[in-house]
Amino acid sequence: MKNIVLSNEQIQSICARIGKEITDLVKKEDRVPVIVGVMKGSMNFMMDLLKYVDAPVYTDYIQISSYEGTSSTGVIRLVKDLSFDCRGRTVIIVEDIIDTGTSMKYLIKHIKSHDPAKVLVCALFDKINARPEPFHTDFVGVTLEKNDFLIGYGLDYNELGRNIPYVYSATKEDVAELDAILNKDSK
Repeated sequence: MKNIVLSNEQIQSICARIGKEITDLVKKEDRVPVIVGVMKGSMNFMMDLLKYVDAPVYTDYIQISSYEGTSSTGVIRLVKDLSFDCRGRTVIIVEDIIDTGTSMKYLIKHIKSHDPAKVLVCALFDKINARPEPFHTDFVGVTLEKNDFLIGYGLDYNELGRNIPYVYSATKEDVAELDAILNKDSK
């Protein structure tokens, strides 16, 4: 039995709420904003969130890498840059989870180098106690106080589990099961 943190129904409710918040904000914009998903984890969240944004928006993706297994390496690599011109536009970064904030700070700084009007941050999960220093998230699905390792709905363990329609807190046994799948698949 998985320790479910968010069911798919709860996720859809969150997407509807944040989608309305974003709609209310972007309807006031002079230029069409750009919603940027952070690959690969935000794919599910961004696609569902967009269904609830009732205003014209452009979409783009950016990809960075900083995780190995269940922990961050502390080194951030840009894997795929923006392909859309964000100059003078509001950019909303959509992320699955913000832990320490290090990756998000990197992304904000990088996207600001593209000269947007402003940069806002949207996250399904915001782990406030994982941060060495405070960090502001503009649109938050759920604030987490525990620093559990989460899998499902885009969140992964070595690329496994992204397709699960809910989010659960992984136990050591869950990770061992996924390691067994990975070991079997690598043969």
